[in-house]
Amino acid sequence: MRGSTAGLADTLASGSRAHQALLEIADLVFASIVVAPAVVSYWKSTWSLMDLYVVPDEPVSSAAACAIFGLLCDLFLCVFQSKLGKFLTPEHGWLTYYVLSRLYTYVAGVACVGAWRGVWNLLNECTGDSARTLLATTGAATLSLAALRALRNISAAPFAVAVDGPQDYFDVPTMFRTTSREMALYVLDCIFSVTVVGSLVVFVWRGSWALLDIFLYPDDQVRSFWTSLVGGYVVVLVTFALQVPMRWAAARLHGAPRLLLVDVYHLMSFVATVNVWRGVWGLLDVYYFPDRPKFSNWSIHIISLTLLILLNCSNSILVRGVYIDAEEPAGDCVVFPCHYLRLFFHKERTKKRHSRVLAAAALAAARKTEEASMLQTPEEKV
Repeated sequence: MRGSTAGLADTLASGSRAHQALLEIADLVFASIVVAPAVVSYWKSTWSLMDLYVVPDEPVSSAAACAIFGLLCDLFLCVFQSKLGKFLTPEHGWLTYYVLSRLYTYVAGVACVGAWRGVWNLLNECTGDSARTLLATTGAATLSLAALRALRNISAAPFAVAVDGPQDYFDVPTMFRTTSREMALYVLDCIFSVTVVGSLVVFVWRGSWALLDIFLYPDDQVRSFWTSLVGGYVVVLVTFALQVPMRWAAARLHGAPRLLLVDVYHLMSFVATVNVWRGVWGLLDVYYFPDRPKFSNWSIHIISLTLLILLNCSNSILVRGVYIDAEEPAGDCVVFPCHYLRLFFHKERTKKRHSRVLAAAALAAARKTEEASMLQTPEEKV
């Protein structure tokens, strides 16, 4: 769900400022209104299906089974990412690549939800749900991520849209950026990234969500969910509106002040994200066939995943990789990876440019051949 935007904004910048601003607004609307609800729907339905089918009568065993499956699967996909990227390419057949890559997304998506559900529910069983405990665990996890310079990893849709491109489809950045050539260090890096950083992110999400359950109209769930949804989207709008001044400020600050600014901005985006997710999740429970949970969740699961695959952004459902706070140069560190439409039009412009170059080269070759033919003497022609 996360991603780096180093240099991407400058790469996509072309055309008039008005055109670029219009595309940027369209991207933000698309991420907020289309991608985010689809991603939340996928997570909600998959989570609920695990509630229904994975040892439903034993909460601890169910959570443990999901955690073990999810974390081991995430670790496997992290360790063998280079192998997957090497052998699953369009060069081996586009149809084969497409089917296997989307199968990868499905398995990885189920693993991500399983790992989160397992860690989340085990934490519920171990620490309870009192407000004081939630504040302590959430605060400790947030500070730990900030100390590791990994706070941005709490981001999700609508502030992150992953386009399903073959170039980096299987990439999972690790905390310390080691390579598979140093296998022992690489495996340890993968383990740390998946288990430690990943679990800290779950702690922050779980605590924030539970605190909203406690303090935001606890006696009226429908009102609570609607308030989360509307309030979340208001903060989404404000956060996106602040991106230009934040980018300007981040480009002029250095060291600790720059890192602090970036972390505060990411926390602001997280407040918006967790409220939007909670609102969509809860309202689906309330309004979409609440008396038929199996039909409700299976239909949501299939529809949301199919929509994201058809839109070519199914990897947005995945929580994978570790991204470092303020690692991009200048103000790129506060640019959210929501470039779906801009990437599409950039690719189309590149294709047209390439076609024009090929056409010009063919025309030039034809002219040279014609000129050479005209310069030949009659004897040479014979």
